[in-house]
Amino acid sequence: MSIAQHLSHGRGPAYPLVMEPPREPRPVPDPRRDAKPTPEARRGHDDEAPADVADEAPVDVWKDALDGLRARLREQGVRPAATAPPRDPYAIDAATLERVRPLMDWLYETWFRVESEGHEHLPDGPAIFVANHGGVLPFDGAMLITDGLRARDRVMRSLVDRWVDDLPGVRTLFQALGQVIGTREHVRGLLERGEWVLVFPEGMAGIQKRFATRFDLHPFHAGFAREAALAGVPIVPVGLLGPESQAPVLGELPDLARRLGLPSLPLTPTFPWLGPLGLIPLPVTYRIRYGAPIAAEDLAGRLPAEIAERTRRTVQGMVDDLLGRAPRWDPATP
Repeated sequence: MSIAQHLSHGRGPAYPLVMEPPREPRPVPDPRRDAKPTPEARRGHDDEAPADVADEAPVDVWKDALDGLRARLREQGVRPAATAPPRDPYAIDAATLERVRPLMDWLYETWFRVESEGHEHLPDGPAIFVANHGGVLPFDGAMLITDGLRARDRVMRSLVDRWVDDLPGVRTLFQALGQVIGTREHVRGLLERGEWVLVFPEGMAGIQKRFATRFDLHPFHAGFAREAALAGVPIVPVGLLGPESQAPVLGELPDLARRLGLPSLPLTPTFPWLGPLGLIPLPVTYRIRYGAPIAAEDLAGRLPAEIAERTRRTVQGMVDDLLGRAPRWDPATP
């Protein structure tokens, strides 16, 4: 009896039996056929593959992988965005300058009551302005920049110490206002652009002067003299009176300075006793005097140290004159 007859005799459900189509037999594995091609074989087949498959597909894979890696690095702050244009290291952010200008003018007119003279010595072309340094915070540089803006509508580019680069907020503000780290490359780049470069060659020693010797200038570093001679630009001596008294230095706080990552932290009558408020400068009167420039022709053939000392003596004499005391006797003076 067949299966159909067996089901029709009541020994199973009376519905037609659906037969599955015959399955194709599975291929027998062939090691020679299924083996992965060797590098040599792949190279041989690459020559026969279409160009759009053999060449472009691997490139696209690597490009996608590199783009993903760049995106992850940008998220972690490792490298700038690929679309960000290179920043001009000497550019001035006009919007930031306009925002801080009212504060600078208020400090100039009201707080420090700046008196300025010698504007006839301000050159039209590039020059290096050399001034004495004083005060805990760089208000002397800010007032000189403001004075240049008011007198000639030009921004002096002051050179700042390298440690400023470790202060993110201060660094960003200084960069926006066109102030740069004091390197040879920056000085040369600014002078090539015809800029005014402002230097305080006393360095950190200038703001560390004790109260009793606050009017006595320390030796000048000679870097500015070398760059002026190489670029063939004049040196404009600048005498400042007032910054050395805005925060009289009584001593130093070296341990606290190390903890804060600062090269120096002076002790003053108001700091650290009043906390951050103690850093506000006293409202002393600023007096600025620009001296006759030392012409580029006078720098030729002279040693940088000689030029630096000549400039120091000139600035010291200007400070003495502003102070109203007789010029000091200097055995080195010819």
